[in-house]
Amino acid sequence: MMKTPARVSHAEPRSRGEDEDAERCSPRPRASARESDAIPSCDRRALRPLLDRLCLEFDPRHISPDPVEIVHGYADPGDQEVAALVAAALAYGNVRQILRSVGSALAALGPHPREAARKLTEREAIELFRDFRHRFNSGMDVARLVLSIGWALREHGSLESLFLEGYLPEDPHVGPALDAFASRLAATRLPAVDRRETRLGLLSRARFFLPRPRDGSACKRLNLFLRWMVRGPDGVDLGLWRGVRRAQLVMPLDTHVWRICRQLGLTRRSSPDWRAALEITAVFREFAPRDPVRYDFAISRLGILRRCGPRESGRRCGECVLRGVCVRETGAPPGFSRGAATHLTRKA
Repeated sequence: MMKTPARVSHAEPRSRGEDEDAERCSPRPRASARESDAIPSCDRRALRPLLDRLCLEFDPRHISPDPVEIVHGYADPGDQEVAALVAAALAYGNVRQILRSVGSALAALGPHPREAARKLTEREAIELFRDFRHRFNSGMDVARLVLSIGWALREHGSLESLFLEGYLPEDPHVGPALDAFASRLAATRLPAVDRRETRLGLLSRARFFLPRPRDGSACKRLNLFLRWMVRGPDGVDLGLWRGVRRAQLVMPLDTHVWRICRQLGLTRRSSPDWRAALEITAVFREFAPRDPVRYDFAISRLGILRRCGPRESGRRCGECVLRGVCVRETGAPPGFSRGAATHLTRKA
């Protein structure tokens, strides 16, 4: 039986001087019928300049609070890469709790997390994270993640090299490469950890850190990790990976981005899954073909900084640059009834 050939990357490194806004002068690809269904073209034309204004309003000066702040504290790119995956994996829940947990996990690895992860044994990792807890993830889950990272570093030299094994620059998005990346990391054999969990009767939730698009997950935290690695450097994203095209990135759908994009009528999906992430990214790709996730940071700031929340009831809508296209100002977005729109603003 013939073996399936490995996916080989032929991507050319991007220039550090690549213009962040070059897409403004480039021809835009025609959207498919499915992509165009999300929001009418007249609203789309109105939305783009408002999003550009939002990006100017929420520039890198508004980075706090964000787990990537902690990643910026490391000088070595190898340390930043490892710290970024740990930080992104724990980026769920209350932002203050996220910062505490990320700080605690990385402090356990010392000043050079890359070298620590590369050399860490299973017994050492179990002891190192014995008392760690982040919501429903235990220290054993974090130990699994760090040990998997260590395996990738020993076998491939870097997380980027592992990712590029499943990456093709001609793919429409990073989904296939992300699927392969998560699968390889999750498949790392850790017999000592397995025995420990069995003895203690623990249910491993480590796979929560490594979801896959093929399972329908929006993969918010892994897409966030890719945004940090591929975009920039711009004061927020680090731009460490030069072999992956920004045009292929997918929007990280955290609770704030999902709710606000729903209020803008950018998706008709009823849950924040992989298809919703692709649908929303398709709209942003029309605005910025070379960098569709450039709007993610600014949109997320609206929610994280409580400028737009599910319980705001319109109290701060008058200050928002998106007020002219948001459901709270205009009624039901395309594809929604007014009752559904009211439900969105109250309970999203």
